[in-house]
Amino acid sequence: MLKETTIPFGPQHPVLPEPIHVDLVLEDEKVVDATPAIGYIHRGLELLVEKKEYQEFVYVAERICGICSFIHGMGYCEGVEELMGLEVPVRAQFLRTFWSELSRIHSHLLWLGLAADAFGFENLFMQSWRVRELILDIVEETTGGRVIFGSSKIGGVRRNIEADTLARIGGVLEGLRREVKEVTDIFLADATVNSRLRGVGVLSKEDAYLLGAVGPMLRASGHQLDTRKTGYAAYKELDFDVITASEGDCHARCAVRIGEISQSFDIIRQVIAKIPGGPVEVKVSGSPPVGDALVRLEQPRGEVVYYVKSNGTKFLDRFRVRTPTFANVPAMVKIMKGASVADIPTIILTIDPCISCNER
Repeated sequence: MLKETTIPFGPQHPVLPEPIHVDLVLEDEKVVDATPAIGYIHRGLELLVEKKEYQEFVYVAERICGICSFIHGMGYCEGVEELMGLEVPVRAQFLRTFWSELSRIHSHLLWLGLAADAFGFENLFMQSWRVRELILDIVEETTGGRVIFGSSKIGGVRRNIEADTLARIGGVLEGLRREVKEVTDIFLADATVNSRLRGVGVLSKEDAYLLGAVGPMLRASGHQLDTRKTGYAAYKELDFDVITASEGDCHARCAVRIGEISQSFDIIRQVIAKIPGGPVEVKVSGSPPVGDALVRLEQPRGEVVYYVKSNGTKFLDRFRVRTPTFANVPAMVKIMKGASVADIPTIILTIDPCISCNER
């Protein structure tokens, strides 16, 4: 019988973009158990809702995580808007969708570059991040920020975008879409990449459902579940399919994310074509009424849930976030068991964990 050995993986490791820590129990090179540890970068952001006025707290919500910042701010705003019974102008809903999809593209390109770097695929890493910089240029032009957008506010958005600017951006994005397709086609077909990804970290369709996986991790196991299909913001006006795969392995998770990059370009094209005129915000005054609200949105990593509770004053009682990384931890542990220790970095990267979101 092989002797079990426990080794730490992280929080410092060459392939980890953020400090995740897992204790791995090994029999020789095989992982037989895994215990994750969280809390390395806990910042207590949810408690600040009791000290910041509800309109100011948008800035705190956006700083839950830099990469996911826009949708965090948008989710908080949608929760308070539901609580207050506010009707956001249609143009503002389209602009929120526009920035949400830019956020998804730049997040997936960041992930792709990090995954390529872990494989030693340095050319793909540089190409992915080069295109991502061009996406961030568009974000900077339309919001004034590159990582923290700062464009959502309760009742709408802070900035408008002129029609000619949107048309020009649409042309730029079409060119970037072709560039992304060229490099991602090479990535998915590469023999070395396939040898490291196919059949590794398999999450069955049944386990994905029972363990509560979300986002690309769930969809790569064959489930057609995307919160954007609930029709929040302007998604009810847009035509798009849910990107899925059936294999449930590391390659399938990569293929789903890469498919979503192309899909996001198409959604932005529809937004630019269909966006109506009109105001981009409604006036907000007074305090939220006593009560609570819950909203669900789709982050790049999966479904995120926001809960807000008001006591009738300008300071909320509670703000709670259930992030997609937190939801995916049980499934991550499941697919680590039985894997080779050499495949653990690959498995973690194809899940794309966001530890800043997870620990707040």
